[in-house]
Amino acid sequence: MPQPLIDTPFTRALGIQVPIIAGAMYPCSNPELIAAASAAGGIGIVQPISLTYVHGYDFREGLRYIKTLTAQPIGMNALIEQSSRRYRDKMARWIDIALEEGVRFFVTSLGKPGWVVRRVHAVGGLVYHDATESKWAKKGLEEGVDGLIAVNDRAGGHAGTRSARALHDELAVLNVPLICAGGIGDADGFVQALRLGYAGVQMGTRFIATRECTASAAYKAAIIAAQAQDIVHSERITGVPVAIINTPYITRTGLHAGPLARWLLHSRRGKHLMRMIYALKSLYQLKHASLDATGEKEYWQAGKSVAGIHAVESVPAIFDRFVQAWQEK
Repeated sequence: MPQPLIDTPFTRALGIQVPIIAGAMYPCSNPELIAAASAAGGIGIVQPISLTYVHGYDFREGLRYIKTLTAQPIGMNALIEQSSRRYRDKMARWIDIALEEGVRFFVTSLGKPGWVVRRVHAVGGLVYHDATESKWAKKGLEEGVDGLIAVNDRAGGHAGTRSARALHDELAVLNVPLICAGGIGDADGFVQALRLGYAGVQMGTRFIATRECTASAAYKAAIIAAQAQDIVHSERITGVPVAIINTPYITRTGLHAGPLARWLLHSRRGKHLMRMIYALKSLYQLKHASLDATGEKEYWQAGKSVAGIHAVESVPAIFDRFVQAWQEK
């Protein structure tokens, strides 16, 4: 196995060259983007619903297609929030298929990952778990995860509340590899995260504005034009605040759930139903908005890393610049 270009506990554990995860994104994780991130030396993460529902692949065939584009490792994201039995069974089947197809790195979120850990560890794989604070990190470690995706307050998707530095300081005592997730759009941010002591970074928004991503030109242009202050948090996608670009469409539709939805979201019995309703609605809305060349819906997820993104580039060019910045530090 060749020596990593940047040596950290994460690159050593996965046998990759550069400690960069191309984070799983619904709906933007198309196969070509995932493969490009892995081929460039990092690791691309498959988002199962994106692969099947948005990009139209049978899950196994989608994994096999990615493997025709790169021989390097890829990972899979497992959203394991308590939901319907049908969804749990489908996620379990996706995990089993991924393991059968040679995937050995998994990122879990929104639930107890123990059952995933047991499956993955049985074949020598690794599981990292999303955490926004020590409470959730410890719960993940109790379930046997190998490392943590430290989601800070600048992340896209479901952002945390701590800064990258504060979250590192809080989680470093747990003595497992930490991945900085949130706010990294340029080489300086990458170098700063590694200097803080992170074993790697996870980026999503930066990889939307790439040639390999199939998101619309309007979406990519919005990322390039946006600044950190343009990122707001909407409850109307999943029922939990999600980072999106503030646009005229978002201003018209609002950021907050209605009175009935809020009541259900705070009800022990009603919250899972309400989140399922939001999820079904948002699956269509986000898919349509991300691929719509007209940009009419302007319903675009992004994190505060938009501040460091100034052009649509190729994935290899981004990796080359980040690695060079680290080597010249």
